[in-house]
Amino acid sequence: MLLVWLTVSALPGAADAGQKGRSGLTVVELYTSQGCSSCPPADFLLGQLAHQSGILALSFHVDYWDYIGWKDPYGSAANTRRQRAYKKTFNRSYVYTPQMVVGGMFEVTGSDAGAVKDGIRQASLAPSVPIGLVRDASGNLKISVSGSAKPAQSTIWLALFDLTTKTRVRRGENRGRTIVNHNVVRDFKKIGDWIGAPKTLTVAAAELKQHKGRGCAVFLQSELKGPILGAAAIKLEPQR
Repeated sequence: MLLVWLTVSALPGAADAGQKGRSGLTVVELYTSQGCSSCPPADFLLGQLAHQSGILALSFHVDYWDYIGWKDPYGSAANTRRQRAYKKTFNRSYVYTPQMVVGGMFEVTGSDAGAVKDGIRQASLAPSVPIGLVRDASGNLKISVSGSAKPAQSTIWLALFDLTTKTRVRRGENRGRTIVNHNVVRDFKKIGDWIGAPKTLTVAAAELKQHKGRGCAVFLQSELKGPILGAAAIKLEPQR
């Protein structure tokens, strides 16, 4: 169970903080599967985006390709459910891979670099709610979500992800290929609600230690899988 509690005290200052995160990021979600032969080019593109400033690129592996012969080790029903919720948002009659969702506002074929670039450009023009991430000396993650004059009923999400994975695929459409995936989401949880007022939360260090990867992100999204209003990311350096 994720240990999250609300706090009313101010967040620690820079002198007290072990690490600080990056904020104001445009979120790009790739829905992919190692069992899908058309996905590796999109996986490669996401890897390029993961190294660009101002972008939070996340790889959500779905499980509906597992039947074809290769069970994606990172696929999950939860990721599939999230993509199916987007199906309603974008008024599509089906889900597919590879699909990229940009800022919760646009969806494009995940290997179409031009369309992805255009979506990022448009999404980056939208106002962003600042989110602060600070990991304190004890290893706790302190989260601060700023207030807004134009509030929207929203969800605060926590994503824990592996920065890079490499898998030798032995069956299915990609049999014999070694696939490199980037920013692979391993744990994705709702940690709070936001209705416009400033809010602070804490994720306990003990929960973060269970994550073997180093990636951590928090983002704010309108309910019903609408626009992403703000995002921040931090690397989970080992704590003494």
